[in-house]
Amino acid sequence: MNKLKLIIRNKIYFDQYLFISITLLSIMGLVFLYSASQGNIETTIKQSVFVIFGLVLMFLVSQPDPDFFKNNSLFFLICSMILIFLTLIFGKEVNGAKRWLDLGFFTLQTSEIIKITLPVFLAAYLYDKSLPINLLNTFVALTLIFTIVNLVRIQPDLGTSIVILIAGLYILFLAGLSWRFIGVSFGLFVLSLPLIWNNFLEPFQRQRILTLLDPTSDPYGSGWNITQSKIAIGSGGIQGKGYQMGSQAHLDFLPETETDFIFSVIAEEFGFIGVCILLAIFFFILLRCLYLALNARDRFCRLTIGGLSLLFLSTIFINLSMVIGIIPVVGMPLPFISKGGSSLLSFYISFGIIISMATHKKLIQR
Repeated sequence: MNKLKLIIRNKIYFDQYLFISITLLSIMGLVFLYSASQGNIETTIKQSVFVIFGLVLMFLVSQPDPDFFKNNSLFFLICSMILIFLTLIFGKEVNGAKRWLDLGFFTLQTSEIIKITLPVFLAAYLYDKSLPINLLNTFVALTLIFTIVNLVRIQPDLGTSIVILIAGLYILFLAGLSWRFIGVSFGLFVLSLPLIWNNFLEPFQRQRILTLLDPTSDPYGSGWNITQSKIAIGSGGIQGKGYQMGSQAHLDFLPETETDFIFSVIAEEFGFIGVCILLAIFFFILLRCLYLALNARDRFCRLTIGGLSLLFLSTIFINLSMVIGIIPVVGMPLPFISKGGSSLLSFYISFGIIISMATHKKLIQR
């Protein structure tokens, strides 16, 4: 019996802290979603299926050795880019955007896959390069990043393209990008803002930015979402109005309550206390990832954990900043809380990779 336990212990790779906290977050997400969908049991059951499948998927992804991800990173990246091209050609169009492939049993948002494969590939490409990384390696990485970002942007999907850009730049930064290069690049970015505004943003995206600067300019049009979100969050007070008692969501003032603005529903119904509990769980997960990154076995694992963890942080930050009105509305789900199968599964896969990087240790040969 002891031998069997030893075999199981040696074969199964598992981080109990991440698994328990992510499971708790997922259950809370189902509770919040039931209220945000106004008691739609079909929506909640469908999300529950994704949660169960995602937890199993996270466990399975965590079992291979990190070398499996490193050696196959280029293959994964090419496959995800092919899916992006297929989406642009054959994708399902919703509200003028082609972001999804209809697989019959499941509608896949392909950009959610490349959001993972890009940082893993960059970590594999840069992990053995000398510090600071030279201009050639930087140019190759940036070319790849901006190519993928542009493919996602033209779907159009500004929110995900921004997250992909951030994910790629995180890996470059963690891999040892020189501060001089960062400073020069930031200066060029600022100078190119007029060019970006006139040539790379859709009219509705420019309108969202203008609305951010002055939401009252169009309170019943483009400014409606932000205004109603702020009302919902502010009206929650300390303890909230109570479960399923939020007026903004349940009287249909607040749009996209199941996805982009689910945090506003949480704040209105559970108040400041509920928001603090939710943010505390997010913070614990990020601290755990930081600890795992610092104790990973090699540079590739540290880069991958760091990049995927910062991607998780950025998604949370963008969603919260969006719903409180300090950045434009870009369509960004709250991880493990918002409705959406593709986004949900992408985060389970990300944390499966993080657990793999953290739990596999190399034996020291004497």
